[in-house]
Amino acid sequence: MMSRSFLRLALAGAVASGAVLLAGLPAEAGKAPRTVPVRLLALNDFHGNLEPATGSSGRMVDEHGNTVDAGGAAYVATHMKAMSDKNTIAVAQGDLIGASPLLSAAYHDEPSVEFLGKLGLDVAAVGNHEFDEGYAELRRIMKGGCHPVDGCSPAGQWKGASYDYVGANVLFKNPKEKTDALAGLGKPGQVNKLLSDWGVPALPPVSVKWMNGVPIGFIGLVTQTTPDIVSSDGIKDLKFVDEVKAANVASKLLKLLGVKAQVVLMHEGDQVTAGQSPDACSAIPGAGNRIATQVDPEIDVILSGHSHQAYMCRVKDPAGKERLYSQGGSFGRVITQVDLKVDTKTGDIDRASVVADNQVVTRTVAADKDISDFVDVWKDRVKDVADKAVGKITAEITNTPAPSGESPLGNLIADSQLAATKTGGNAQIALMNPGGVRAPLTYATSEAGEGDGVVTYGEAFTVQPFNNLTQVVTLTGAQLKTVLEQQFTGGPNNQAFTKILQPSANFTYTYSRSAAWGSKVSDMKIDGTPVTDTQSIRVAANNFLVGGGDAFLGFRDGTELWSGPLDIDAFVDHLGKNNPIAAPTTDRITVVD
Repeated sequence: MMSRSFLRLALAGAVASGAVLLAGLPAEAGKAPRTVPVRLLALNDFHGNLEPATGSSGRMVDEHGNTVDAGGAAYVATHMKAMSDKNTIAVAQGDLIGASPLLSAAYHDEPSVEFLGKLGLDVAAVGNHEFDEGYAELRRIMKGGCHPVDGCSPAGQWKGASYDYVGANVLFKNPKEKTDALAGLGKPGQVNKLLSDWGVPALPPVSVKWMNGVPIGFIGLVTQTTPDIVSSDGIKDLKFVDEVKAANVASKLLKLLGVKAQVVLMHEGDQVTAGQSPDACSAIPGAGNRIATQVDPEIDVILSGHSHQAYMCRVKDPAGKERLYSQGGSFGRVITQVDLKVDTKTGDIDRASVVADNQVVTRTVAADKDISDFVDVWKDRVKDVADKAVGKITAEITNTPAPSGESPLGNLIADSQLAATKTGGNAQIALMNPGGVRAPLTYATSEAGEGDGVVTYGEAFTVQPFNNLTQVVTLTGAQLKTVLEQQFTGGPNNQAFTKILQPSANFTYTYSRSAAWGSKVSDMKIDGTPVTDTQSIRVAANNFLVGGGDAFLGFRDGTELWSGPLDIDAFVDHLGKNNPIAAPTTDRITVVD
C-alpha cells in the first residue's frame, strides 16, 4: 500500500469551489540527511477499465518490441505492490473515470474510484472525462453522497474519493465568486493577492504530500480544450484557462509556501511514432511538449496523459535545464515509475537523480486476489444487465478507420441514430463523432458465454459509453457544408487533428485532400439528391456534437432543437431490429486528391 499524505494543500475556506486546506509544516525531527529518496508511481487514462480492455486496447508494446496482453485492475494492483516501497507516492494524470465500460459506468464510476483508493492513490489531476457528467457530479465523486437521480449504489452511501483531485487551470467564470471563495483563506499578504489576481478556482490547484520529511508539490492541469470535448451544460459555469499560465501561478503559490520540489500532473500530451518501446522518447512535439517546455523552471517533473501514448522524454525548461516529460499509455496498461532525490537543505529535486521507467502491466503475474474479488462483486451486481443479449452480428465490426476516415462501426452508429430520430425529430441524415466510438464489436463470445456473434448490452455499452442524448437540429445546406469543413485542420476552429464524422448510409459527399480549407467538401447528396445551399436539413447527432463538441462549432447554428433517446438506447434498438447485422461498407465518403 502506498504511503499516505500528511498534508493537503488547497484554497482554505473556498467552500463553493472545493478549494483548499492549508496546514503548517511539521517540526524538524533531528538532523536530516543531505538527500532523501522519493518514488512516484503514476497511472493515466484508466477510464474505469476494472477488467482488462478487449482488442488492441488490451495489448501493449513492451520494452523488447513484443506486443503483450496488458492491463486490468487486479494486475495493476499486483504490479503496483511489487513496485512500491516506503518512499512511494501514487499519482495519476486524469481520465481515471468517464468513457468507462458498463461495469464501472453503471454506478457512475464509483467502483473505479473505490479501486483507486484501495490501490493507494494519493493525488490525481482531473482529465476532461472527469467532467463528462458535469462539475456537480465531479464534486459528488470527490466529496461523497448518493447520485441525485439514481440514488445510492448497492454498496450504499458513497463516501467520496480517498485521494485528492487537482486542477489549477479550472476556474469559475463569475467574478462575483471571488469574494466568497477567498474570504476564509486566513492568509493575508502575497498568497492572498496571488490568488485574488488569478481568479476563482473551481478545484484545488495543488496538493502537497510529505515524504521522508520533505514536501512535494503536485500541480494539476487539464487540457484547455475541455469545453470542446465534453457536453457544455455541465461546465457552463467554468472556464479552462491556458495550462502554462495556470501552472506558473500554481508554482508561485507553492514557492510562497516554501515548497520547491514540484511535479506537474498534466492531462495533455502528444502523439508518438507507432510501435516504439514505452521507454523511448517517441513523442512528436505538440500540445503536451509546449506545456512541458514552457512552464516555470521551478517545476522539476512533467507527467502527462490524454493522448493515450507511452513515451519517456527529457525536455529543456525555459532556463535550459533538462526535466522529465513522460506518459504511460492508457487503460491501466502501463505504470510509470519515477525515482528521484530531494535535497533536504534546499528542498528541491536533484534533477540529475531522476530515473524513470514505463513498466508494462503484464498479465503473466498472479492477479491480486483482493482486487479480483472486489471486481467480481461489481460484476455480479451488474451481470443481469451486462449479459443480456441485444442482437447478433455476422462478423467483427471494427472502429478502425478506412482511408476516407469512416469506420464500419461509426457508420453503423450513425445509421442507428438516424433510425431513432426519424419519428419525432424528422431527421433526414445523421452524423457521429469518431471519438465517441470507443471499442470494436467483437464476433467471438465473451466470458459470459453468450455465443459467437451475439452482442450483449455490456458490449454495446463499451462501444458507446457516454449516455449522450440523440438530438436533431435544422441546418441549411451551406451550414451543413461548414460543419463538414470543420472536420479538417487549418480552419478557424484551429482543430488539432482531422476528425471525420461518420455519416448515415443515405448521406454521401466528396472531399479533397489538397483543396484549401473552405473548399474541401463538395457533391453532398441525401438519398442520391444533390443538396443545395438554401435547403433546410434535419441533422441528427448526439448532444455533444450539437453543443459544438470536438470544435464542430457549426452545429451551434442549428435551430429547432429536438431531443430523442439516449445514444446507447438507439444503438441497442437498432441492433435488435436488424438481426443479424453485417458490417456497413465504408464508401459513403469519396476522397479525391
